[in-house]
Order: sequence, then C-alpha cells, then structure tokens
Amino acid sequence: MGSKKRSSADSSEDVEKNHTDSFMKKKKKSKRDKMNADDSDAEAAAPPPPGVASTGKDMEKKKKRRASDKERKRAALDNDGGEPPRRPKPPAAVVVSDSNSDGAAAASSSSSLPELPLSYFRDLASPEGSVREAAATSLVTRLQEIQKQYEMLPDKGSVDGGLMLEAEKNDGLDSCAPHLRYALRRLIRGVSSSRECARQGFALGLTLPVSLISSINVESLLKLISDSLSVSSSMKGQDVKECLLGRLFAYGALARSGRLVEDWKSDKDSQIIKEFTNALIGLAAKKRYLQEPAVHVLLDFVEKLPAEAVLTHVMEAPELHKWFEQATEAGNPDALLLALKLHEKISVDHPVFGKLLPVPFSSGKFFSADHLSVIVDCLKESTFCQPRVHSLWSVIREMLLPEAVVQGEDVSSAPSSSKKQKRNRKSNPIEEEATNNSRSFCEIFMEGTLLSSSHDRKHLAFDILLLLLPKLPASFVQHFLSLKFVQCLMDILSTKDSWLHKVATHFLAELIDWVKDDDTKRVAVTMALQKHSEGKFDNITRTKTVKDLAADFETEEGCTLFLQNLMNLFVDEQHVPEEPSSMKWALEPSSLNSDQSQTTDDNSEIGSNEEKDSIGTTVNSDVLKSWVIESLTGILKHAKLSPEAKLRVQKQILKFLAVQGLFVASLGTEVTSFELQEKFKWPKTATPTALCKMCIEQLQLLLSNSQKIENPIPKESGLEQPEDPVSYFMKFLSTLQSIPSVSLFRSLNEADEKAVKELQETESKLSKEERNCGLSADASKYHALRHLVVQLLLQILLHPGEFSEAASELSVCCDKAFSSSSTDGEGEADGEEEPAVMDVLVDTLLSLLPHSSAPMRSSIEQVFKYFCQDVTNDGLLRMLRVIKKDLKPARHQEDQDSEDLDDDEDCLAIEDEEEEEENEEMGETGESDDPTDDSETVMGVARMAVDREVPENSDDSEEEEDDDGMDDDAMFRMDTYLAQIFKEKRNQAGGETAQSQLVLFKLRVLSLLEIYLHENPGNPQVMTVYLNLAQALVNPSTAESSQQLLQRIWGIIQKKIFKARELFKDESIELSALASLLEKNLKLAAKPFKSKKSGVDPSKKKQSAAWNRHKMITNLAQNSTYWVLRIIDSRKFSETELEKILDVFRSVLVGYFDSSKKSQIKVEFLEEVFRRRPWIAHQLFGFLLEKIVNPKVEYRRVEALELISEALRSLAPIGKETQEESKKKMKFHLVKLSHFIKELVTNMPEKQARRAKVRKFCGRVFRMVSSLKLTKSLLKGLGEDGQTACETALGHLFMNLKNTEED
Repeated sequence: MGSKKRSSADSSEDVEKNHTDSFMKKKKKSKRDKMNADDSDAEAAAPPPPGVASTGKDMEKKKKRRASDKERKRAALDNDGGEPPRRPKPPAAVVVSDSNSDGAAAASSSSSLPELPLSYFRDLASPEGSVREAAATSLVTRLQEIQKQYEMLPDKGSVDGGLMLEAEKNDGLDSCAPHLRYALRRLIRGVSSSRECARQGFALGLTLPVSLISSINVESLLKLISDSLSVSSSMKGQDVKECLLGRLFAYGALARSGRLVEDWKSDKDSQIIKEFTNALIGLAAKKRYLQEPAVHVLLDFVEKLPAEAVLTHVMEAPELHKWFEQATEAGNPDALLLALKLHEKISVDHPVFGKLLPVPFSSGKFFSADHLSVIVDCLKESTFCQPRVHSLWSVIREMLLPEAVVQGEDVSSAPSSSKKQKRNRKSNPIEEEATNNSRSFCEIFMEGTLLSSSHDRKHLAFDILLLLLPKLPASFVQHFLSLKFVQCLMDILSTKDSWLHKVATHFLAELIDWVKDDDTKRVAVTMALQKHSEGKFDNITRTKTVKDLAADFETEEGCTLFLQNLMNLFVDEQHVPEEPSSMKWALEPSSLNSDQSQTTDDNSEIGSNEEKDSIGTTVNSDVLKSWVIESLTGILKHAKLSPEAKLRVQKQILKFLAVQGLFVASLGTEVTSFELQEKFKWPKTATPTALCKMCIEQLQLLLSNSQKIENPIPKESGLEQPEDPVSYFMKFLSTLQSIPSVSLFRSLNEADEKAVKELQETESKLSKEERNCGLSADASKYHALRHLVVQLLLQILLHPGEFSEAASELSVCCDKAFSSSSTDGEGEADGEEEPAVMDVLVDTLLSLLPHSSAPMRSSIEQVFKYFCQDVTNDGLLRMLRVIKKDLKPARHQEDQDSEDLDDDEDCLAIEDEEEEEENEEMGETGESDDPTDDSETVMGVARMAVDREVPENSDDSEEEEDDDGMDDDAMFRMDTYLAQIFKEKRNQAGGETAQSQLVLFKLRVLSLLEIYLHENPGNPQVMTVYLNLAQALVNPSTAESSQQLLQRIWGIIQKKIFKARELFKDESIELSALASLLEKNLKLAAKPFKSKKSGVDPSKKKQSAAWNRHKMITNLAQNSTYWVLRIIDSRKFSETELEKILDVFRSVLVGYFDSSKKSQIKVEFLEEVFRRRPWIAHQLFGFLLEKIVNPKVEYRRVEALELISEALRSLAPIGKETQEESKKKMKFHLVKLSHFIKELVTNMPEKQARRAKVRKFCGRVFRMVSSLKLTKSLLKGLGEDGQTACETALGHLFMNLKNTEED
C-alpha cells in the first residue's frame, strides 16, 4: 500500500503498532486506566482489544500528534484567509469527527462520505437508558445514510484504498462502507467493556445495524466477533472475563437482530444457525457463569425459529450433542433447562437429549424415582447461582403444577362446589398425575437430596417452595410441608445463630402471608406444621405461628373446615373424606329419645385398612392430641359469626368432645347411630385417661363460654327459640348412654351413678320450669342452675368419689326451690323453709369452690348472683368466717379457734393505755417481739352489729349454742370444705401447702362477696361484711399468707363499700355503735408504725412489706372514718346526739397535742374531715384553739395551722345574709384566737419554712378579721405586748391590718 497521511485521528497501522508496542512493554495492568480525560477524542475512542494494554508513554505520543495536527490546521487557515491549503485530490476517505473539537474535518471532494460523530459511542455507555436508546437510534440512522451513499458511489475502490482507520479489508465485510466496518468493530469491542452500562448500550448499538442494514454479512460478522474477542494464553482473570462476557453480549445482539432467521428463510441449506449454536454452546462450556445466560440467548433465538429449523439445524449442532452427553455426569442444570425447552418446541423425543429426558417423554416419567435419580445432580447443582433461583425451577414448577390442576383446585375449594364436581375432580387423571409427581419430587429430591445436604441446598429447598407457593393448591401442601421439611424448619428457627435463620424466618413470613385470605390453605398449613412437630411447633421455634394461624378463622366455613381437620387428626384420619356424610358431625338429630346403633370394627372390613394406612402413618402423640383438644374451644374465640352459626359450630365441638372424652366403643372403633344419623369414630389406640379428662375440661369451658354469649330470642318476636347448648348436651348424653355398644370411659361407684342420675333428672325439671317462666327473673335463676348442674355432672366424671354428696345437696335445693315457687302464698309455714334452703345452697356452693375448675366457678358465681338477695345472715356469716379463717401452729390452734368463736370477747377491742405504756417502755416506737395484731384495734362494735341480726324470739342460750357453744363436730360440719383442703393436701406428696390452698379458697369466696355487695349495695348486711373484711385485712396473718389476698380484700372494701353507688340504710344501728366505730378507726389511723424488736436486723423486703401493710391499714382507717361520717350525716341526728361524735374528735385532738409519739395521726387527714364535714370544724374550733396554744410537742403547733385555717373557713360567711352570724361566731372565739396569735408570734419557729407557714396563717386570719370588721377587737385582744411581737415577727403584714379603718 502507498504512504498514508495523518488526519485528525490516527491511522490503523499506527494504532495497531502502538498497541503492539504497548503490549510488549506493559509492566502493570493498572496503567491502562491512566487515560487523560481532557482529550475528548480519547474518551470517544473504543477500548483497546482485550489483552492489549496501553502504557502512559503511548498515550503521550498520541496527544502530541493530535495537538500538532490541530496547530497545523489552524495555521493554514490563518495564512489562507480561512481556507485550507490546496493539496492533490486524494481518494475518498473515511471521515470521523469529534463533536467536542474546535472544527470538523471535511471531505476534500464532492464524492466524500458523511462524517461519523464519535459522541454516539460515548453515549452508548451512559447509565440512562433513554440516552443509550437515542444514541443507538442516531448511530444506525447515520450508518444507514453512509451505507446508502457508499453503495451509490461509482468507484468504491478509491474509498477502500483510502484511510479506513480500524476497518480491515480482509474482514469479509467488503460490501460495507468503511464507516460501517469501523462501527461494527468498535461496537464488538465495546460490549467487552465493564465501564458503566457499556455492555448494554453497545449490544443495543450492534443489534440495530445488523437488523436494518442488509449489506452486513452475518457469517463474516460471526467470525469477526470470534476473532476480535478471542482469548489468548497471556490474558489474566479480569481480561478473560470481560472478553467472554463481550462475546456473550455480541452473540445476544446477533440473535435478537433477526438476521439469522431471515438468512435461513432465504437459504434453508445455510449452516449459519448451526455455526451460531456451536459458537454459543462452546462459549457456555468455557465458564459456569456463562451457561445460564448463554442458554437464555439460545432459547430466545429458538423462539423465533420454526420447529423445522430447530430440528434440522439447532439440534444437529455438534457442540450441543457433546454438551447434552456430559450433562448428567457433570450435573449441568442449564443443559437440562435447554433440553426441556427444546423438547417443548419440537415435541419430538430426539436422541440428542440422551439421559436428560425420558423416552417417551411425559411429566409422570420425568418425575419418576428412576429418572429423578439420573438428573438429581443437575437439579442440586443449581445452587451455584444463589441467592437467585435458577431459571430451571420456573420450568419445573409449570410441570409440577399444570394450570389445569390449579384451576381445578380453585373450583373445588369454592363454597358452591357440589359433591358431583368433587367426584369428577377425584377421577381427573391430570390431578392424579400431578399429585403423584409432587409426592415423588418431594420424597426423592426435596427430602432425599436437599434437606439432608448442605446449608446451600437447604436454602434451595426453601426457595423452591417459595417459588411454588403462588400456584400451590391446598391439597398439595401435605406433600411439600413434609415431616423432614417441617423438622428442618424447626431446627433452623430454634437456633438464632444458624446461617439459615433469616432464610427460614423469611420463608415463614411468606407462608403466613400466602394463607391469610384462604381458609383452606390456612388449615392445610396449620395441620402440617402441628402434625409433623407433634403439636409443639410454637414451643420449639419460640414463635406464635400456629397460634396466629388458628386465630384467623372468621367464617363459619373456615371454622368448620378447621374443626373437621382437627377431629380427623385426633382419630388418625390421614385425609379429609371427600364425602363428609360418612363422618358428618354437624347433622342435627331427628330423634333423641331412643337409638339403634351399629358397631363397626375397622379390622372386619373387606380389605383391611390397616395395610392401607401402614405406609407413612404414625400414631399421633398425646401432645399432638392435647393440642387438638385445646384448639377446639379456641376456634370461636376470634370468629365473627352470627349467633345461629356460632351455635352450630358449638354443637359440633360439643359432640366431638363428649364422644372422645366421655365414651368408648365396646367393640371396634366405629359406631353408627341411626337415630342421630351419624357415624362416630374413636382412635385405634385407646385414648389415655389424661386426654379424656382434658376433653371433659374443654367441654366445661365450652359450656361456660356459651353461657356468657347466650342471647335468647323474645317469644313475642314469633321466632323459634334455638336449643341452647346445655339442653343439647344433656339430650346427646342420654342418647349415647342408651347405645348398648357405647359405655363411659370409666366406671363409677354406686354413689356417683346415683348422683349422675339425680343431676340428669334435676336438669330436666329445671329445663321445664325455665320454659314455663318465659323471660322472667326466675327463668334466669333456673338457667343458671342448669349450667351449674351440668358442670357438676362433668366434675363427677372428672373426679369420681368427691362430689356425689354436693350433687345430692344441690338436687335437694333445686327440688325445694320448685316446691317453694309452686306454693308461694299458700302459708307462712311453707315459707319458713326458704332460709334453710338458702343456707344449704350456700353451703353447697362453698363446698364446691375449693376443687372446682374455672368454668364451674363461673357457674357458681352466676347462681350466687341470682340468689344472693335471698342469702340469710347465717349464710353470709359462714362465708365471712372462711375469710377470717387462719392457720396457726398446733400449740396455738386451740386458743385461736376459741378466740375466733368467742363473740362475748371483744375481738376487735383496742389495747388499753396501760398496754401502750408497756409497749412504750419496750422501745420508743413500741417495739415488741411479736408482730402487732391490728385486728384487735380496728373496731369494737362487731358484737353490736351482729346482735341486731338475732331474732327477737331467740334466747341467750340459743345464741350461745349457735355461736359460742359450737362443739368440734359442729365446727367440722360447718367447715367441711376447709377440712377437705387440709386432709387432701397433707396426703399429697409434693403438692401445694394447706396455707396456699386456703388462700386460694378465700380468694374464690371473696368473688362471691363482691357479687353480693354489687347486687345489694343498700342492704343492711353491708355493715356486717365490712366489719369482718376489715378485721381480716388488719390481721397480720393475712399479709403473711398472701399479698394478693390483702390487696383483694382492700379492693373490695374500697370499691364495693366505700365507693358504692348507694349508701346502705339501716336504722337499727344506734349512734353509740357508730361513735364507737368512729373512735376505733380514728385510733387506728393515729397508731404509730411499730418495727419488730429483734437482735438481727430484718431484711429490707420484710421492712418494706410491713411498712406497706401499715400504710394500707392507715388508709383503711381514714376511709372508714369518711364512710362512717357519711352514714351519720344520712341519719339526721340531733345536735345533742352528735355531741358523742364531737367527744370522739376531742379525744383525738387531745391525744395529738398532749402526747409525743403515741398519736401519729396525720393533720391532712383531720383537715379533710373538716373540709367534708364543716359542722365538726365549726363545733371544735374553740376547743382546737385551747389545745393548740400549749402543745406538748412544739412543732405540732405549726403543723396544726392548716387545721385551724380549715376551721376558720367553716366560720367564713357564704353571703351577705350570713355576714352577721359569722361575725357573731367569730367574735365569740376572738379572744382565744388573739391569745393564740400572740403565743405564735412570740415563739416564732427557727426554721424558715415554718416561719413562712406562720406568716401565711396570720395573713389569712387578718384578712378574715378585716372582712368581718373585727380588727379593733383583735388588736385589743393582742394587747401592747402582742402587737409589738406581731410588728417584729410580721412587719408590714401586721401594719396593714393596724391601719385598716373600721366603721
């Protein structure tokens, strides 16, 4: 070739030479990045070929050459008036321009081609997709224009002989313009660049010219890609990777251009498709990370090809044959993916697939155990692309779960699907095949390969199931949430440090989200998790997954479905029956009077089910069954159902619990009831007694909950009253008892059998009486008694031999209640038995409380609520005696019992002053060896309050016999329930102590007393309850036994007595009794805290408990004082009678001012008394002024100033009409007040805070005196000495008063 001239860009020879030199002289790879960003042409230039690096010296040479070219052009323009110097006309040349340069080179002849801006290539690497698209569009438009003009040139050789930059003549693109050839080489090298988004942009730029310019020879282009991006032995890691990725993107651009398909259509004998397939598969075989994208490029290309071309060209590629042959041994998931997609395209069992696909191909054979064992390596090696899921699994998902199966599941799960549709679905071969495929896939691959392998493969198992979830039918959940899968999930979740813990947590969250809107899926997931964890999924994983799943059922269909699955799981049924009529628990009985039944033994059926269920069937553990039992009653907790729907679900649960908990089949495990039209089934293994008891307990809970939500329909509405659960249960129980082949789960003794029969008869009578009463108050009483009768019946079955006597007594009470209600008004003689009935009822309820379950206690409280208005004084005292009962050591027991029962002794009397003095001698704070018993210091009127309850016709001997002369036998009969506690707990090794049982019993009795106070706020018996509860509260043993008991008693006194909505009325209580009660409360409020005298310091915990108890007792005394004063005010006593009350307060004030530490009464408390009862403050004002002048303790004079101020407010005038009266009263006390002020200012306290209190008090007195115009009288009472002292102590405060003008 001739010599070549330099232009604005380097010649191709110089570029190649520079690249070669730089490659030979290269020392460090990093120097390739040191390109000058200021050189716009260098920025636009394509990166050098892979494996050829440029040094800094070469770049400097390029810069110098370009700078000299620019200077030479600029000088030529200046010398020739802006025109370049004329030179001999060269051949047409390729002209490229840089949009950032000062000027663009132009062709020197009219035949030159348009320029090709280099900015297009720079924009192809932009991060913005829109910029890349615009650059690619502009590039292909310019290349089309250049190629069009090039083809119109008469002498193309002259252009070829010109400057062609990097376009070579022997590249096979002879029909392309040099610009196009340069652009193609530039684009091919650009896809190998990792700069920004160069690969995406240059691939797009390569796709468009190949697609739109037909002059490009595809075969030559394919060779050019291979030559330009070839890998040499001298290349290292990153260079090799960029080169291989560049070839991949170039092949992708070629496949998407569509030219390969067009060439095949024009010449079907062309080998271009085969060559392209070989090149692509050969590239995929080089590196593992190239396999999946290469397969996707080939699959995108195959989608555009007809099946004929695929079969005759793609499938015949030698590299593809080789790749498929090695796939199963090498574990190539991409080869399997390609084989599946190619078979889907051609639908032919081609031999090229080899072992990858079964022959003949079908989904059933593909997922068979034999074939899965062949391709298992291909499947498990798909973990290399984690955390992304391999594309192969999307194809396998479509094979496992065809669309027909998914749609069929949706139709069958709809509520309106009929039995006929279900039968058709059952016989659907597509669904059967999908079920078998899923089962085989889970057993062979998921469980046998992934879950027993590494963490990566366990991760893959979770990813596969997450991929399947959107299409997974509910009936397939049992296959995928298998035993090994659930156990693996539990192991990971139970270990927070596990590498897969976040993966498992994410999977669980997605699983819960998947079932949130589908009850069928929620049931399937819940049952799978609990079945394979033996009912302990939440406990092991430390989550609330199952609890939350079971709480989300809000429809009757969902509740029924969950209930059916729970029942089937309990009786070891592996699948829900397709025809529910074989085990339809929800059918209502048509007749419950008599029954004929048929007993069926599973082993006697033709074709024993034992062989059918032996595979994969395990006997559910007792823990799992216990979870089933506990879940039954919780189904309705969060469900928002109508009363009718809730009753239907309740009856289903009730029947199941009754059958499994109360009865067993004598022969076989199934009993068919023709009258009930139901088939009852028991587990093949006998249910343990513990589970039977649990069923009974849940049955009690179900009936108790039904009692709380019952809402009877008024008879006036004309609607039929639904059968309540109690009646339904009793009839169902009687019907099952009449079946010969069914018996109770345990045998009962004669007494218990008799009690059960009596209770059944009693419930029947109560039911009739309730129906006859309609919706009256008596109907509520009968209804409550019916619930109690049923609870007691179940309690007898739960604890035989313990409740038969109580059952007989309750039956007697109910019978007498019938007789009394039916003979009302017939005579007084019949009515005299009513109190005795109530006493027996109260005794019966108390005897049931110690060992009753929570549902039974609820029924007891309901019965007591409706009958508490008829409770006699004797019955109430029996309850209160339980609260006061105390356990003492053996040597103190006899003395304590006699003290409790001796009403003649004042058990609430306060200690004498001599005792106080003795205590004072023992210590300044009254320390003693024994803790103080405040029960003897509360109130001395218990006897007075009780005396008024005794009938007038009873003499003293009868009273003494009833209360004081009670022998041991009588006491034992009265406290049978207490004796039962002590006896049983002494015999129970390791059981709770008798003291804790007694506390528990007291708490239950307190609940009854709270009901009594709530229902009878104005009853005179409130005072009796108050006195006994107060005595129990201040008893030291109460605090020692239980702080909960102490707080409970205090809460009842405060809320139900002190703050009751109605003040009790009892005119029989004398004022002397109220005054005595008031006195005891005031003395208790003034009692100092006494610490325990001991050589060893008590612990801080005991000191804190003692101090808290003292504060509670003081609070009780103060609130009791307010309450007694309310009672006194409500009685409207005369002023003469009220002097007794004033005397009580006078004695309190005397004790406060005249004793040092005996009285610790709070001034704030007395101030509150004065504020609430101004008449007391008014009457005691003068007495208070006398005592405050010379107190025994100086600081109490200052403390009492607020008390004096509150008393002054009682004398203040309310309006003009009371001005004179207030002035008269104030004047009466003015002398004493003046004397007190004189003493106060004369002996001013030393502390600043107390001085401030004195000045505040004096200012208040001065303002009041001034308002009443008694200033002169006050000054006269003060005298000169007093005035001088006031001026000194009070200053301007007194001077302002002195300057006040009087009328």
